[in-house]
Amino acid sequence: MTEFRLPSLGADMDEGKLLEWKVKPGDAVRKGDVVAVVDTTKAAVEVEIWQEGVIEALLIEPGTTVPVGTAIAMLRLPGEAPGEAPPSPPAAVPAPSPKAPPGPAPAPPEATVPAARKPVSPAARKRAAALGLDPDRIEGTGPHGVVTLDDVERARGLAPAATPPAPTAAADRAAEMRKSIAAAMSRSKREIPHYYLAETIPMQRAADWLAAQNARRPITGRILMAVLQLKAVALALQGFPELNGYWRDGAFQPSQAVHLGVAISIRQGGLVAPAIRDVPSLDLDRLMASLADLVKRTRAGNLRSSEFSDPTITVTNLGDAGAESTFAVIYPPQVAIVGFGRVAPRPWVEGGEVRAMPTVVASISGDHRVSDGHRGAAFLVELARRLQEPEKL
Repeated sequence: MTEFRLPSLGADMDEGKLLEWKVKPGDAVRKGDVVAVVDTTKAAVEVEIWQEGVIEALLIEPGTTVPVGTAIAMLRLPGEAPGEAPPSPPAAVPAPSPKAPPGPAPAPPEATVPAARKPVSPAARKRAAALGLDPDRIEGTGPHGVVTLDDVERARGLAPAATPPAPTAAADRAAEMRKSIAAAMSRSKREIPHYYLAETIPMQRAADWLAAQNARRPITGRILMAVLQLKAVALALQGFPELNGYWRDGAFQPSQAVHLGVAISIRQGGLVAPAIRDVPSLDLDRLMASLADLVKRTRAGNLRSSEFSDPTITVTNLGDAGAESTFAVIYPPQVAIVGFGRVAPRPWVEGGEVRAMPTVVASISGDHRVSDGHRGAAFLVELARRLQEPEKL
């Protein structure tokens, strides 16, 4: 028997609220199965399990907020016999007052058990808030009594007209997210000795190649310049393992795989950086599809826990926002972050002549505990070389 604990979904997560269970006691699960939905300050996240077995017991109720690392379920491992259910804690019986007259001890009062909040799906909770309905008062018809989106729509027709709630919930959530981001970035700047480097990279070859490729494609199948940049970063990293991995327990742990965290802004403010896995193995079409899917699901609040925990390095691109360059703060426990500004025409000397050339400023912020500026500079040179050969990406 082993405990399944609430995982950390990033350096800025200290706790999470269980929204719903996707399993029940007795269910067999495999590695990667979604077992719960947990609300963080950034999104409602589908939490995956990382061991095979059978759910023995669920330890917390939906609606409960617990710190990261709290045991939330018991898992029976393959080959283990079913165990007894975890014992309920004994009810506390108040001691008799020392001034009480002699006689039979009074019966202990009945314990008052607070009513557990109903499990509500994230979509149903969001719709109920928009309609001014209390989801805890809606009858749930989903598995284990979960209130579904259909339940909310049915309740809408039965409920009296209500004044829409003031937009304080969204503002409160945005404020909480900003506090979480501030805490993570403060920790990063406090604990990580950063160094910063930048390189201006000519992009004419990449732009011409991409324009020719996209001219032969339907609009829905076109590739963004950001995809070429992501692939070039992933391939360049293969020669610089000290930039790709984690600083944990006072030591660097390199990663054999390259899972790129992609910084994505979200509608209520702030950003998240979920992972695209194994980027070197993806061709440009698959990488474009993965990026589009990740952005869509991020902004819909539909991400998995592994997408938060897997990034081995993050890439942030502020070119669309108009920034010429960016020098980003490392997201712990990662040890580097790559930034791109906007691709724009700038003066460039080529063949002894000055001409307008589309260029981009690429930067790297590195952790001096693991690498130094010499290696960071060499990485940027390799990244520039990769972007000069777009046909090989």
